[in-house]
Amino acid sequence: MDLLRSLPLGLYLEQPQTWLHKIDPRVKFAWLMSFLTSYVLANSFWRVLLVVVLILATLIARIPRRVWQQQMGWLLMLSFFVLAIAAVSPDGMGVNYQPRLPANEQILTQPSNSNNIVQEQASNNKYSYVLFHKGPVKVTRRSLDLAIRLSTIIFTVIYSTNLYLLTTAPEEITSGIESLMQPLRRFKLPVTEIALTLTLSLRFIPLVLEEVQNLFRSVMTRAINWKKLGLKGAFKVWMTVAERLLENLLLRADQMANAMMVRGFTSPNEHRVQWHDLRLKGRDWLAIATLILFWGIRLAIGTQV
Repeated sequence: MDLLRSLPLGLYLEQPQTWLHKIDPRVKFAWLMSFLTSYVLANSFWRVLLVVVLILATLIARIPRRVWQQQMGWLLMLSFFVLAIAAVSPDGMGVNYQPRLPANEQILTQPSNSNNIVQEQASNNKYSYVLFHKGPVKVTRRSLDLAIRLSTIIFTVIYSTNLYLLTTAPEEITSGIESLMQPLRRFKLPVTEIALTLTLSLRFIPLVLEEVQNLFRSVMTRAINWKKLGLKGAFKVWMTVAERLLENLLLRADQMANAMMVRGFTSPNEHRVQWHDLRLKGRDWLAIATLILFWGIRLAIGTQV
């Protein structure tokens, strides 16, 4: 099991360089925040549309299939299961809905011609709160809406963030965030220190996956008989593995800190490295114009009534 290949979450794709790689990291960060914030107070149509846009962006960018196939497949499967479970779950209203007309229509007086027309129009436009009800399975409008909310927010939050990390180098991310945070220097906030900490955190993600992978392989190669251990014995084994994982990660962090101190990185303000020259180009302005159009469409058709 290779976690770095089968589950490359938070890893940067160096090759091939797609058009998403070439967009300014600040513009991509604005797009990421738009995906995460436009979801608030949006209707179900807009939530589903966000999922479709993310899938189309991945396909149009021509990201290799081996990179996104398993991630997108697992996320879509998870979202589908959440949709199915939430749709058939109780909607939380706790109200028994009954039809407006009585079951025995003969008790009603004979309606006039005008009343006949009104009843015919009402029968053509019937409203049903319960969309599907067969045996114990019951799907209502509210349960379906809640299911769409839960399933789409899982896919949107996880995949949009992963797509941003996949097409943006850690140095570009920190440079872009540091550029956007420059006005906070007036409030004496350590902007450079925050950017450096974020860079180290992003660089530490592959190390964490590598340590988890090595410990998992070490447990598998020992051919432990889990049935003989029982629940208590298995819990002790995994607690030992978790303790070892924490020790290895702390050791890696200490080695990284010593390496920086040896190279003289005692203060980020004194040893600043300019990784990228952030300048907006033609493709960036096109992405900004598309972002404005994105929010215009959101306000026009995506607002929840």
